[in-house]
This record gives sequence, C-alpha cells and structure tokens, in this order.
Amino acid sequence: RNIHANGASLFFICIYLHIGRGLYYGSYMYKETWNIGVILLFLVMATAFVGYVLPWGQMSFWGAA
Repeated sequence: RNIHANGASLFFICIYLHIGRGLYYGSYMYKETWNIGVILLFLVMATAFVGYVLPWGQMSFWGAA
C-alpha cells in the first residue's frame, strides 16, 4: 500500500514538472494543447481524490469533509 501511495505522489510530481516545463518553454501559446492538458490535470486530480476517499476510513472521511 505504501508503494502505491508513493507512486501516486511521484506521478503528481512528474505532472507538476511537466507543467513547469510547459510554462518555461511557452507551450501555453498553443491554446488547444494547453486546454487539453488542464482538463487532463483536473481529471487526474479528481481520480486521486476518489482513490483517497474510496476506503472511507477515518482519514479519508475527514479528507473529504
């Protein structure tokens, strides 16, 4: 379980590094590509939230409240 949680955190670190690289190189000029990336970011964040809340233990209950 710990490896899974650390892997998810590493995945988000890679996503944020990718966004930072896109900002640095000016990739936000391509509106369609940038908008798709933002939509994918929100989908990944929603998936991570659902995965955190899914066990419905004490921590996930207060994480959702």
